[in-house]
Amino acid sequence: MLHFSCDVCGKDLPEEAARYVVKMEAFAATNPAEITDDDLDTDHVEEMAQLLNDIENGDRPAPEELPSCSKMRFDLCLGCYRKFAKDPLSRDAATRFDFSEN
Repeated sequence: MLHFSCDVCGKDLPEEAARYVVKMEAFAATNPAEITDDDLDTDHVEEMAQLLNDIENGDRPAPEELPSCSKMRFDLCLGCYRKFAKDPLSRDAATRFDFSEN
């Protein structure tokens, strides 16, 4: 028997209860580059060798490795699903902070 709970509020979701599955996928968007005459004239092998040399010598930081794609899956109860459907990026929640004046 499978057991589900809401990934937002933690509420147990009995088998007969309404359960909503939210799937998200995040990936880097790329725009195709336009090739110019300068690109064709440049020695890219020499540029890469210089770049790798700079990284090895500590003159330049190594590029940060990011995952190419991230896939997520969440089980939500009815209440949390309604909140998610109204504001999927939680923008409203971020603007509700009221800080006291000290």
